[in-house]
Amino acid sequence: MTLTTLVSGGSANSREAAIHLAIEQDLLRNGACLDTALILEGLSDGKLAVLPHALDIKRIAPGCFCCIGNLTLRVTLNRLLRKPPARLYISIADSTHLAQLREFLSNAPYDAFLEMTPDLAV
Repeated sequence: MTLTTLVSGGSANSREAAIHLAIEQDLLRNGACLDTALILEGLSDGKLAVLPHALDIKRIAPGCFCCIGNLTLRVTLNRLLRKPPARLYISIADSTHLAQLREFLSNAPYDAFLEMTPDLAV
């Protein structure tokens, strides 16, 4: 099961900084970096390039994952889960439909692959 955290609110910069901090905390807690992947909505600001280990980073163009039918998210997630990471952060710009996105990821077929953790609000 891939531990999955939804990250929402703030700017892309602040969400990526929060993910960076969470990964560093995991490193301190576990003494090693978990195999981690990120699905980030929007453009890069370069913050995550300084992490001490390789990350599998996927970027999705901005747009509500619920309102666009989840197609882009589904395709990206399905490809990512071919070789599932231990940890996954999904960063979204708008938290309006956060509950619907969590429900989507908690139901079949993703419930067999993802273990949802508490959301990270920025």
